[in-house]
Amino acid sequence: MKTATGGISGPEAAGDAAGDKVAASGRAAPAAGEPRLTGHGLTLAYDQRTIARELDVAVPDRSFTVVVGPNACGKSTLLRALSRMLKPAEGQVLLDGGDIAGMPAKALARTLGLLPQSSTAPEGITVADLVARGRYPHQGLLRQWSRDDEQVVAESMAATGVEGLGDRFVDELSGGQRQRVWIAMALAQQTPLLLLDEPTTYLDIAHQIEILDLCARLHEEEGRTLVAVLHDLNHAARYATHLIAMREGRIVAQGEPGEVVTAELVEEVFGMPCRVIDDPETGTPLVVPAARR
Repeated sequence: MKTATGGISGPEAAGDAAGDKVAASGRAAPAAGEPRLTGHGLTLAYDQRTIARELDVAVPDRSFTVVVGPNACGKSTLLRALSRMLKPAEGQVLLDGGDIAGMPAKALARTLGLLPQSSTAPEGITVADLVARGRYPHQGLLRQWSRDDEQVVAESMAATGVEGLGDRFVDELSGGQRQRVWIAMALAQQTPLLLLDEPTTYLDIAHQIEILDLCARLHEEEGRTLVAVLHDLNHAARYATHLIAMREGRIVAQGEPGEVVTAELVEEVFGMPCRVIDDPETGTPLVVPAARR
């Protein structure tokens, strides 16, 4: 496979023990559970249109954090700010105590990865070459494409079920196949922090669960910190270890799903009367919408 020439925003290889302990800023990472990625007093806007004001958010280290809320409440905007894709109008985002705005791009890309809500592949690129671009942050003058890179790409494609599509052109794939290819590219970055904006978009229910199970394995078995925006509240409650609920550009609640997901909060955030019961499979909160009368 040829050397990749581009990549998305992301960190140091998860397989590199030193990379798991030292952030792009050179500061030692905090102990497990302590916030590694935080936002303080964030006001977020596009041009003159303010989306959110004075947000304070903390992502526990090695958590699977999920952001939920109705459409246009600021979920994706918050994720863009946390990944440095959007500069806050006010406030700052800190990674391991350092302002993310001042970190070198390639060093940041070895620490924090982002899967955007919508991604466009270069015309005529194959699946294998696109996934290989996830290795770009690990390349340099003294480190070129290696067998380790080749193995990481193969493992990332296998994990997302696209290993048989390597020679296919990305623009020939279905929406669901393309989404899994983009996730494979994000995995190939091997970042200890991974941000995913609606990773289950375009996927049927079976593939949604497969992707969320994959995210859970990355969190539980590899110790990665994940932050995802999800629309399905029951999926969020089942998979998240930490939940952030938003409405109209503000954070309404943060904490463990068992504490956050209540009938009162669901009605406040989504305007939907419901009952919250225990999921019979996992014991996590399960939202049952009230019947129409």
